[in-house]
Amino acid sequence: MARDFAKGAIEIRVNGLPKPQGSKVFKGLSKSGRAILTESSTGSRDWRRDVMYDSRQQYKGSVIAGPVFLTIDFWMPRPKSHYRTGEFAGQIKPNALIYCPTTPDIDKLVRCTLDGLSAKCGGCVIADDSLVVQLLCEKRYVTADEGVGAQIRVLKK
Repeated sequence: MARDFAKGAIEIRVNGLPKPQGSKVFKGLSKSGRAILTESSTGSRDWRRDVMYDSRQQYKGSVIAGPVFLTIDFWMPRPKSHYRTGEFAGQIKPNALIYCPTTPDIDKLVRCTLDGLSAKCGGCVIADDSLVVQLLCEKRYVTADEGVGAQIRVLKK
């Protein structure tokens, strides 16, 4: 079901390299008997911080406590093999892929991004990621005039 995100949507541009939310790794028990868990993915903390920082800079409303529709476009860096050499160095090859069919997995990128938006985890846009009732995502390579990051659109239901 398509939604018109142009009307009433909150738009946030996050700059930085999107990173996935890794699995938790068990490191042992604390003195109080609680499990000590750490992230298996490096960089996820930086990406969550980027999402939190950019959303705080761009969104000045109150935390949304009801259902939301979300679209997230992830812009990933291109590998060097996508660029021409010689006289046309720096230009993207005409046959280079548009969509990014490699790691990281889109579902893990979404998990990390939603944590950055969620007030429960330190964000400022939605109260909790369980409020997302519809999600549309895309993971593609940057074009010549884009930087890596994500474009997030939030629409209150």
